[in-house]
Amino acid sequence: MNIKTPTPDERLDPAHASEAVLTFLAQRRSGMVKCMGGDGPNKEQLDLILRLAARAPDHRKLFPWRFILFQGKVRAEFGEHLAAKFKQDCPNMDETRIAFEQGRFLRAPLVVGVVSSPKECSRGTPKWEQELSAGAVCQNMLLAARASGFSAQWLTEWYGFDPHIAKVLGLTNGERMAGFIYIGEQSETVPERTRPNLSDITSVWRDIKG
Repeated sequence: MNIKTPTPDERLDPAHASEAVLTFLAQRRSGMVKCMGGDGPNKEQLDLILRLAARAPDHRKLFPWRFILFQGKVRAEFGEHLAAKFKQDCPNMDETRIAFEQGRFLRAPLVVGVVSSPKECSRGTPKWEQELSAGAVCQNMLLAARASGFSAQWLTEWYGFDPHIAKVLGLTNGERMAGFIYIGEQSETVPERTRPNLSDITSVWRDIKG
């Protein structure tokens, strides 16, 4: 797929009307990791997915996120750490459940860990804003994967919050996992899910003074 991304000095239109993109967004739906398979993205496709993911809003160009890739045999190697930690925390669990934990990253051919990595910023970009940028990266990645012909699901699950697993992942102080994006092929369709009633979540601000 020959998709050109702009050069740093290139001038871009601030708006680009596209019914095709609106339809794409209207039909956006996460895949189901339990149904994923295939070979996953090749190097060219993966590079594009990551480049597009990184085109997220990022105040002051701090790039407060990074990626950890899990492909091939390293998925099983990481699973050994998951199984050991889970067994330590839940010693009464049966071997079937331990095996499930060990195989979590084998559910898809590619897992991308998105690390929220806020930067010190004397000019006043709050940590919360930087963390939201990492979330926008995750959403961009879901869209880029789907547009590349793959199914994708954003999960965190227990290992996204475990201090020991954070050390295994090489997270530094202040970093944490924004999520794990599972990417693969999926032949099954997924049903539409319930969406919010906009009138329930939308209000018009009114000044309450006086």
